[in-house]
Amino acid sequence: MSETGYEYRVVRGFAFSALFWLIIGLTVGLWIAFEMFNPALNLTPWLSFGRLRVVHTNGLGLGFGLAGIFATSYYILQRLTRTPLAFPKLALAHLYLFNTAIALAALSLFMGMNTTKEYAELEWPLDVGVVILWVMYAINVFGTLIRRREKQMYISLWYIIAMTVTIAVLYIVNNLAIPVTLFKSYSIYAGANDANVEWWYGHNIVGFIFTVPVLAMFYYFLPKATGLPIYSHRLSIISFWALIFAYLWTGAHHLMLTPLPEWIQTVAIAFSIFLIAPSWGSVVNGYYTLQGNWDQMRSNYLVKFFIIGITFYGLQTLQGPLQGLRTLNAFFHYTDWVVGHVHMGTMGWVAMVISASFYYMIPRITGNDLHSIKLANVHFWLILGGQLIWTITMWIGGIQQGAMWKATNPDGSLMYNFLDSVTSLYPYYRLRFAAGVVYFIGILIFAWNLIMTVRKKPVEA
Repeated sequence: MSETGYEYRVVRGFAFSALFWLIIGLTVGLWIAFEMFNPALNLTPWLSFGRLRVVHTNGLGLGFGLAGIFATSYYILQRLTRTPLAFPKLALAHLYLFNTAIALAALSLFMGMNTTKEYAELEWPLDVGVVILWVMYAINVFGTLIRRREKQMYISLWYIIAMTVTIAVLYIVNNLAIPVTLFKSYSIYAGANDANVEWWYGHNIVGFIFTVPVLAMFYYFLPKATGLPIYSHRLSIISFWALIFAYLWTGAHHLMLTPLPEWIQTVAIAFSIFLIAPSWGSVVNGYYTLQGNWDQMRSNYLVKFFIIGITFYGLQTLQGPLQGLRTLNAFFHYTDWVVGHVHMGTMGWVAMVISASFYYMIPRITGNDLHSIKLANVHFWLILGGQLIWTITMWIGGIQQGAMWKATNPDGSLMYNFLDSVTSLYPYYRLRFAAGVVYFIGILIFAWNLIMTVRKKPVEA
């Protein structure tokens, strides 16, 4: 605990947990990217694409994403309430249990224990552990808010509250299951109902991990990094409430042209299009915060991360809703375009904002200057270049893939079989792997920079 009374050990613990799981998750990602054009790497069932893919998504989504969220939210929570964590020992227990749970989750997925539900693959004993973890976190969030010395509720706190409540509801409702053995259970839902609940969960769990808490970071750390007030607090509040209202209705846009009732699909399309407005409210707020101060894009290394990050968020929130339209969905769904879309959000928006947040936060909680701003800039350009090549490659590949699936001969028969479309994508898969290596090098530089920052002797006051 620092001289101010704030609990920073748990902040640092979660930050470096995030870095560890980020490197592990990306290593697995590179392996499966290589497997896509060299299937011989499926050496054993443990290293098969089907098992490694869920290790990759869970390792990065939960291991890196949630650890980064816990680190920054514990920091933001204390600073904006001017109050130490209500239960610091509970927060430390949360840290240790979290890393244990992620390690067990990875092991179980390597072993093939899998519910087969997207982003909800963990079997029921681990689900129980996740709920316990979330309760521990929620107790500290609401306990600290109740004790807060600062009565004004800044927008970042609203986003943290929304995440805490909504993820709890999403996770419990979707993962309700009947255990049949210690390692196997079956969902209480069936058929179209199961699909509807799953994608209500699947879309929104991504939104409330990769959107809502990352916006909390953006709204807190951008003004801190620039020394400029956020352009419009009113716009941030309007965008918040509109986003929270609309997001939960959009999950069925993953189920266009399926047996799901058409009215549910139409409601999802309508709210998906509506979602563009509150999403771009935050984009505009970020841009206008810098009005008259755009020189900081050159002079302040943190600003590049935040502004390019929010730009990718803006692009993501245009692509996502538009892909929900039936005509576009019929072409793009199930193609690698969607893979490119998802990774623009994770590799661009999420990773850039968490990176900048860590660069701001770690020096301040350790009392050290950042080890190297030059390395931070190298990190920025590597992950920007790697991500752009990665996603654009997948967009082009996805367009080709969709076109080949729909191409027909004059007699109406398919012009290409499925394997033709797969083999035609090998050049794109090789380029994707190369882009992933570039991105990975940038992340290694990021981790090294923060490790060296922590190892330095504190700066004398």
